[in-house]
Amino acid sequence: MTTMTEASVREFKMPDVGEGLTEAEILKWYVQPGDTVTDGQIVCEVETAKAAVELPIPYDGVVRALHFPEGTTVDVGTSIIAVEVAGAAPAAPEPQPAPAPQAPVPQAEEPQPEGRQPVLVGYGVAATSIKRRPRKGPEVPVAQASAPQASTVIQAELNGHGPAPAADRPRPLAKPPVRKLAKDLGVDLATVTPTGPDGIITRDDVHAAAATTRPAPQQAPAQAPAPAQEAATPAAPAGAAAPVTPAAAHDAARETRIPVKGVRKATAAAMVGSAFTAPHVTEFVTVDVTRTMKLVEELKQDKEFTGLRVNPLLLIAKALLVAVRRNPDINASWDEAAQEIVVKHYVNLGIAAATPRGLIVPNIKDAHAKTLPELAQSLGELVSTAREGRTSPAAMQGGTITITNVGVFGVDTGTPILNPGESAILAVGAIKPQPWVHKGKVRPRQVTTLALSFDHRLVDGELGSKVLADVAAILEQPKRLITWA
Repeated sequence: MTTMTEASVREFKMPDVGEGLTEAEILKWYVQPGDTVTDGQIVCEVETAKAAVELPIPYDGVVRALHFPEGTTVDVGTSIIAVEVAGAAPAAPEPQPAPAPQAPVPQAEEPQPEGRQPVLVGYGVAATSIKRRPRKGPEVPVAQASAPQASTVIQAELNGHGPAPAADRPRPLAKPPVRKLAKDLGVDLATVTPTGPDGIITRDDVHAAAATTRPAPQQAPAQAPAPAQEAATPAAPAGAAAPVTPAAAHDAARETRIPVKGVRKATAAAMVGSAFTAPHVTEFVTVDVTRTMKLVEELKQDKEFTGLRVNPLLLIAKALLVAVRRNPDINASWDEAAQEIVVKHYVNLGIAAATPRGLIVPNIKDAHAKTLPELAQSLGELVSTAREGRTSPAAMQGGTITITNVGVFGVDTGTPILNPGESAILAVGAIKPQPWVHKGKVRPRQVTTLALSFDHRLVDGELGSKVLADVAAILEQPKRLITWA
């Protein structure tokens, strides 16, 4: 028995790498079963709803199993990799005093390093680790319920967790995405047997329950072969339908379906929420930025900017920061719960960045306090990190006002949607030569169109117009960066 306690298997669970995230997709494994790993070594890369993040393993050992292949979306708290760790056995059996009355039980627990609850990092086994739910219909709680209790049963069913729990029936353990899946599939979570860590119901558990419950109405016929065939059909309804007719196969070849997940899914939800929560107003101004473009070229030759990225976006960002300083009420957010306007005395300047995984908006913390060279350095680091897909969740939190540069795509302007939690966003159009009246004569000048969208609950037309006019005035006469600062 002593030799079997010299090593144990530790389960590394999917952590919450952001704030309140419930799932992440495994993008790439850097290790395989049999590989030796050390504390702090990166073992995989995952993508959450906010960013791609590399995960380090928290202990030394040998990889025994990878529980999920690349491309799988895994709930936070689910074990993703098993590592055999030498000399770590005492920590695993400690939470297991419940089965102790039988002498052989402790001996049987220690040699079971199979990625189950006894070796989960930081948890262990509760007294009722299996948590099987009674497979009784609603007649039990209904029979005991008065009128208010009956309404509780209905409400519980609407929430996706089946009949109201009785005194001896604990609430099923499942994360919000799994509860929603169960609700969509019409599965009563109280009838699902959990296989996840600590008795948590997983997506696979819900799908398995759905597959077993769908053929139930076909049990009435006495013919045995028919239910067996039909039971297999619901397991893959989409896949079975496509090859049925040549027309369906032809349509499938003409279309590509891309799962919406990760950053793109979060962005879509955020934009819908923003568009239908904050009343948007967008104003436009077309401005001659010839002097700004000349200043950009001069700054490129300045030794203070050696090695730094100098472009029009740098001066546009600085112009917006000066405009915010002159009109501080634009830098605010709406607190719906408290019914208050929260004015921020700092500027975390968001820069919308298009990446292969979707649109993200990292922000430069305390951009208002940075010098122009410091701002140039921060912009360069932000863009490079975003293009490499290494933007951290922290870098995308706490923004106060945003710039989106649609001009890089040759677009004149647009009506940008507010980043959630912010009151304004500035869209910058393409800068290109256009005929312009300059000093009484029509001449070719470098011209662009700016668009400012703002939340009309806390920004009225006057304030929004002043901010947009100030940005335009600075870009037309960049010396105002000195006089207005």
